[in-house]
Amino acid sequence: MTDPNRRSFLKASSAAAAGLAFLPNAHARGNDVIKVGLVGCGGRGTGAVDNICEAAGTTYNIKIVAMGDVFEDHLRNCREATKNGGNSKDKYDVSDDRCFVGLDAYKKVIEASDLVILATPPGFRPQHIEAVIEAGKNLFTEKPVAVDGTGIRKVLAAADKAKEKKLAVVAGTQRRHQPGYLESLKRIHDGAIGEVNGGQVYWNQGSIWANKRQPEWSDVEYQLRNWYHFLWLCGDHIVEQHVHNLDVANWAVGAHPVRAVGMGGRQQVAGPELGQSYDHFAVDYEYPNDVHIMSMCRQIPGCENNVSETIVGTKGRFQSNGYRFSGANKERIRVHDGNAYVHEHTHLLESIVSGQPLNELRQVAESTLTAIMGRMSAYTGKAVTWEEALNSKLDTFPKDLTIKGSLAEPEFPRPGVTELI
Repeated sequence: MTDPNRRSFLKASSAAAAGLAFLPNAHARGNDVIKVGLVGCGGRGTGAVDNICEAAGTTYNIKIVAMGDVFEDHLRNCREATKNGGNSKDKYDVSDDRCFVGLDAYKKVIEASDLVILATPPGFRPQHIEAVIEAGKNLFTEKPVAVDGTGIRKVLAAADKAKEKKLAVVAGTQRRHQPGYLESLKRIHDGAIGEVNGGQVYWNQGSIWANKRQPEWSDVEYQLRNWYHFLWLCGDHIVEQHVHNLDVANWAVGAHPVRAVGMGGRQQVAGPELGQSYDHFAVDYEYPNDVHIMSMCRQIPGCENNVSETIVGTKGRFQSNGYRFSGANKERIRVHDGNAYVHEHTHLLESIVSGQPLNELRQVAESTLTAIMGRMSAYTGKAVTWEEALNSKLDTFPKDLTIKGSLAEPEFPRPGVTELI
């Protein structure tokens, strides 16, 4: 078994072909070129370009036509890797006049493209998503899609607008496109473990990267180059990374949580390059009908690692590592997962040419807010409801941002001291 969604998308493609002319940015197989632009030329952006080129193969006629980044060195390195890459070199068509540097580079990439890939630090995501959807372009956005409630509200509005415009939007929550997860979650929803009543989700790993400040960097440049450790850019690792596992929890339960009670902090002794970031979180998420999911994430070296999800039901349980079911229906799902980073782009391209555009923006926004409410609880030491997180007035994005500007580092969050906004 390879990818169960692929076959269904392909069947839908021919059935919807007659309606292509009436859909915005619709492209038929053949000579029509889908012009792809990249915003955010770091490692993930460079990888995403290679992934979409592999997904396109000889089936979809795409060209990588535009790139933009805040930093010229990121753009240069990405161009070099893409031009000479194994999957992307034959689809590379990025001329000098379609390379853009600066905080407004995203606007020019959007203008030059039919399909935009967003791979910047997450703090930029709400304004970039808004701009892509407003321009009527299809979208691949990395996760998470915001770092605070203010950003989430913008993304939810964009999700509705994308639906109205019949735009395709796929998010980088690749488990939603991974054959083993697709088959396993289908069985969970079909009752393989009975009624879901709890679970545990984990992303416990070693330490994450951090960049020390260089003398020539301004405050803004330093924080951008060390983005993982500043709330306005990253949202902390519970949002940036653990969102994958929380997305599976929401998917399995079929709802978002209503309340979160969490704790966390920093155990490691380290220099200022760790900024605001915690190195561990533990959150109890309460879902409707008194379903509880325990969430843990950690970035501390020398500890036991665990990246997995366990979903518990009234008749058994599911363990994602190995796709194992126990209880009344004991079995192991055996599939060839392939590369889920490629599958998500395959599904995006298929949905565009089939005239049945995927729109994953609301579900990834809800999974992102799930992570945000857990962080809010851990930072403040208070229980946080879904409504409090969604309606939070916290807006972490700096005003009048300039690359050479000064920007004070926020205080380290302390439970019992940091206020819930």
